[in-house]
Amino acid sequence: MNHQTNQIGQSDALPVQRTWYMTAWRWHFYAGLYVVPFLIMLAVTGLMMLYAGTLDNLRFKDILFVEPAGQTVPVTQQLNAVQQAFPDAQVHQYLTPKQPEDAARFAIVTAAGQGRFVTVNPYTAAVLGSLDRDDNLYTLANEIHGTLLMGDLGDRLIELAASFAVILIVSGAYLWWPRDHASKAGMFRIRMNSGRRTFWRDLHANLGAVTAVFLLLFMLSGLSWSGIWGSKMVQAWNSFPAGVFGDVPLSDAKHAEMNHGALEEVPWNLEQTPMPASGSHAGHDGIHGPVNLDAVVAFAKAQGLTAFRVNLPKGEQGAFSVLQSTMSNDITDATQDRTLHLDQYTGKVLADIQYDEYSPMAKAMAWGIALHEGDFGWWNKAVNTFLCLSFILISFSGVMMWWLRRPKGKRMLSAPPAPKNMTLWKGATVVIAVLGVCFPLAGITILTVLLADRLIFSRVPTLARFFG
Repeated sequence: MNHQTNQIGQSDALPVQRTWYMTAWRWHFYAGLYVVPFLIMLAVTGLMMLYAGTLDNLRFKDILFVEPAGQTVPVTQQLNAVQQAFPDAQVHQYLTPKQPEDAARFAIVTAAGQGRFVTVNPYTAAVLGSLDRDDNLYTLANEIHGTLLMGDLGDRLIELAASFAVILIVSGAYLWWPRDHASKAGMFRIRMNSGRRTFWRDLHANLGAVTAVFLLLFMLSGLSWSGIWGSKMVQAWNSFPAGVFGDVPLSDAKHAEMNHGALEEVPWNLEQTPMPASGSHAGHDGIHGPVNLDAVVAFAKAQGLTAFRVNLPKGEQGAFSVLQSTMSNDITDATQDRTLHLDQYTGKVLADIQYDEYSPMAKAMAWGIALHEGDFGWWNKAVNTFLCLSFILISFSGVMMWWLRRPKGKRMLSAPPAPKNMTLWKGATVVIAVLGVCFPLAGITILTVLLADRLIFSRVPTLARFFG
């Protein structure tokens, strides 16, 4: 009797398990339709950004590198040389050389509004040349990577793709998990002699399983910059509170204004924080004596900063801002992240923001960005290269799987069939509700597609043939 009851229980469990499998497969398919082209784009542009700096170093080595020659000349002398070479330009930023053989860089904006980097020999103050800040491979790849060159619309489309990618990863992991002898046979194996469909299935599933955690981390870190989930939710709750500056007056500007266009240079958790303003007696002990670029650089070095950039004051309320962070590729040790603001008149420290004061999410982003961009040396670049190529291959193998399983001679989407047991809709509703809170764009889109699939696609013969 107990044996019979056990058999009945097992037979009842099989249809339910099959229904869950078909549901996961159908949603994996639908999510993949949207995600695949974006994932390929993100991987390709990621590879471009990964090696753009190396290519630029080779291409412009004559003006990016110098022969070390003892002591460097004062930074103000280098600044004067830049101002003489570009008398009509405004100097906005000074970047310290990271290595003895590196040239110093000054960011300027010409009278025509063009942003350029002027490189200077720090040992002689000789101007070596200039580079267009926007006309390079990295900037182009970065803008495609973040906005598809379409502004806010592109940002929203990519945010939706990244949100759907999370669904793709979760459903893919469920589909990959072995349940029977057939699925166990392809676990961490690529069967070469079992037909094309089996080959592409094994390649897709196992490569996806190996790289899933990395893809999830890439997507979540990317989503943290997005216009809705990032700036409205995650970043807003993790922004550094300006109140900790004490009685220091604040300007109308925010830290994000120190970014150069689409290039993120300011630490993630500071972008939405207001900037402290110069012109009061607020702040604590800082520079003694004249306040100029030399004094600011010397003070920053005395504070232990090693590779940093100095933003010059903008307007009467502007402050000298010293930034050293993984976000701007100055350093690779996130614990050394630091942002200093100095009153341009008194030299007092208006704000001193360090890694220990970051929120847990901000700390994770400080480390994650450096890993994401391959800043930890050759091994980091090698791993990221493998991951990008894997994401492209996963996408291609998914398309091949669809192509090989679609009915021959029929022009239709050929989605996996919808499960007949719709009692699972209650569970799906809970999933959608949670997803809608976590990822608003994905939640709204999934609800729309679910309703369309249930009320339209399945009831209109032409659409049913196309989507079925």
